[in-house]
Amino acid sequence: MALVVVIEDERDLLDLLEYHLGKEGYETFGSVTIRPVEKLLEEELPDLMIVDRNLPGVEGSEFVRKLRKEGVDIPVIFLSAKTSDKEIEEGFLRGGDDYMSKPFNIRELLLRVKAILRRSGAEDSERVLYRDILLKPKSREVFVGARPVELTKLEFELLLALLKNRNRILSRVELIEMVWQGEEGVQERTVNVAINRLKEKIDPQKCKNYIKPIRGVGYKIC
Repeated sequence: MALVVVIEDERDLLDLLEYHLGKEGYETFGSVTIRPVEKLLEEELPDLMIVDRNLPGVEGSEFVRKLRKEGVDIPVIFLSAKTSDKEIEEGFLRGGDDYMSKPFNIRELLLRVKAILRRSGAEDSERVLYRDILLKPKSREVFVGARPVELTKLEFELLLALLKNRNRILSRVELIEMVWQGEEGVQERTVNVAINRLKEKIDPQKCKNYIKPIRGVGYKIC
């Protein structure tokens, strides 16, 4: 399920957008200000953002320009009453992928959302998203935030197994079955070594603590 962030300072319009996006099967995160979205981006990588430009505290396109400078490449649709040629050009130059003028047709907006998500691969049912980790099993790509991470085949399968079973603890024996497919000679300490290598790659600063060891049992994503 694609996650669409909506930043719109008119509460009624925000509710309307979330309602229609929800009907289309998208998960939504709506806010009338930038601050909650900044906090969300510390933990998760949304698939698309719909951003008004007239926001309290900060202009919407300036917020997007800041994200682009930080390397965040989430697709953005500007939805704005700023409709002059100069203002529309400004929106694209600051990092927008699409631009719709208010008042707008909700059906057209939904079609544009679908088109952008299709092009970005976000509608691929094989995608696995957790916090700010994104896995694409088909292409075997891994991203932590906006940063691509190179994993070996074994490390990829190990992370995928943990993410797909995020609500429970996986024992070392289970991980050997899932990742090494019961290969002979693989011991429990082999799992420990592989987990440590994986943690080094996805959390080199050791500040996010994605994988928690459960003493005497195994590991859990957190």
